[in-house]
Amino acid sequence: MPSIVIPGQYESLAQVAAFIRTACQEADLDDFAAYQVETAVDEACTNIIDYAYGGEGHGSIRCSYHISPDDLTITLEDNGMPFNPKGVKQPDIHAPLGEREARGLGLFIIQQWMDDVRFEFLGGQNILTMVKHLTKAG
Repeated sequence: MPSIVIPGQYESLAQVAAFIRTACQEADLDDFAAYQVETAVDEACTNIIDYAYGGEGHGSIRCSYHISPDDLTITLEDNGMPFNPKGVKQPDIHAPLGEREARGLGLFIIQQWMDDVRFEFLGGQNILTMVKHLTKAG
């Protein structure tokens, strides 16, 4: 399973994006599906830096992927604060723009654009698994 480990810094997000683009090309995703996956991973890594580590430079993120005949599975692992997605307030996407929170759409985007999203905390690690189903041509 290909993987990289990056420092928990915003400047490292470009390296993760390039790694995920390679995964999407290997999985033969169309441009929009690849954009969805790349955006979901970027949002997740940003959340790890911001919330699990409380800012830049406090830990690292391991990103790996696996391609099966049916799915592209991406796993992110960090040693930050445990994350409970049930504690995240759902955004009101129907509220007028001026009344919406300035932040808080990352988890919503991840859950909307990936087909399966699982959060675990095992052995002192947050493990986020995101799956994109591969569509079959014809």
